[in-house]
Amino acid sequence: MTSVPTPIPSRTQYVLEGIKHRILTGGLTPGQALVETELAAQFGVSKTPVREALKTLAGTGLVVMSQYKGVTVRMVDADMAREVYDVRLLLEPEALRRTVRRGASLAVARDALARSDRAADTAERSLANREFHRALYTSCGNPLLGRMLDEVRDQAALVSAVAWAADPSWEREAAEHRDILRLALDGDADGAAAALHAHIASFVRRAFPEAREEEGHQ
Repeated sequence: MTSVPTPIPSRTQYVLEGIKHRILTGGLTPGQALVETELAAQFGVSKTPVREALKTLAGTGLVVMSQYKGVTVRMVDADMAREVYDVRLLLEPEALRRTVRRGASLAVARDALARSDRAADTAERSLANREFHRALYTSCGNPLLGRMLDEVRDQAALVSAVAWAADPSWEREAAEHRDILRLALDGDADGAAAALHAHIASFVRRAFPEAREEEGHQ
């Protein structure tokens, strides 16, 4: 039986992933202008795939399109951080609880944690961190819940990139990740969910002290 070859990513997808990677690893900073002609030259493409990529990134909340300012990387402030992390606090611990109760494999989370520990730079560590969190909820048994968390994943990573640039706190968060994974692997669904909730809440409190959780999100 002949396997179907993996399709080569389109120019738009190539540019999209390239710009996203730069934003989420600090290569492009909040408020920075994204000029189509410059990006086209950097990626060796025409302006069309760049324009389409920027439209997609605007839809995911990573860039902002303005009639007067053009396209810029989205600014991160306390209100934006609270909104994004509020969604995570509501959904991510419950998704992890369901993942553990289903007895789903957490091998991907374990591998991501190991990659983060071995990371040679901030960019590599950031990507491993994103993969660790995603691995906690993708096997929750509810695809819609997973997609909802995926929708805020890039914005959460942007918040993290800004926070880490100001105050690197990798070691503390890595220790919290290990505790979360240990509880999950032990089958303690409620304990793992509580630890994840505390981890998410403490991060946004440290990074953006002026942000506040909504009452009742305990």
